[in-house]
Amino acid sequence: MRVVRLLGPRGHVFRAESPQTRRERMRGWRGRSEVSPDDALLLDRARSIHTFGMRLPISVALLDRELVVRSVRDVRPGRLLLPRHRIRHVLECAEGVDLRPGDRILIVGTD
Repeated sequence: MRVVRLLGPRGHVFRAESPQTRRERMRGWRGRSEVSPDDALLLDRARSIHTFGMRLPISVALLDRELVVRSVRDVRPGRLLLPRHRIRHVLECAEGVDLRPGDRILIVGTD
């Protein structure tokens, strides 16, 4: 997986994994027992997600093509988040992340 650093609107820096292959994308965060507040999973060209096989709840930020947050949802394990209109990317984060609709996410570098 490619790792990118993302800057949130209130100075929060995320270390985001971005899956590059179909296999990485399908695996996502499945099997993890914890996620730190600084971890994220950035799914490019995605409009929906599922949490089947996950062990913990997450917060999901739905982003448009300019990486502006359009919606933030808390999603429990075993759920399906259906596709949304005008969503181009999905950012999966630890539950309770401080992201709000209208916030812009910036890519500030790669590791």
